[in-house]
Amino acid sequence: MVTIRARRRQVNKLLSRREILLDVFHEGKANVSHKDLREEVAKKFKADARNIVLFGFRTAFGGGRSTGFVLIYDNPHYLLKYEPNYRLRRLGNC
Repeated sequence: MVTIRARRRQVNKLLSRREILLDVFHEGKANVSHKDLREEVAKKFKADARNIVLFGFRTAFGGGRSTGFVLIYDNPHYLLKYEPNYRLRRLGNC
């Protein structure tokens, strides 16, 4: 069972994306894979999973909770234009 909560949201119209600080609660699991988390974020924020970038996740001491950043782009063109190459390689887009 994974629960996600957006702690801080902002819309960056200049870069055509939504920027979210995300809390992930994962009781009984050490961590959640980025692939599963990307699908959960896509469902919650009604976005395409291909336009979502996750990074900077850190697990809290004692486990059960992680915090990280999510960028949701309006379309894949902006994702390829503004994301650094190392994140694109992680996603498999480059």
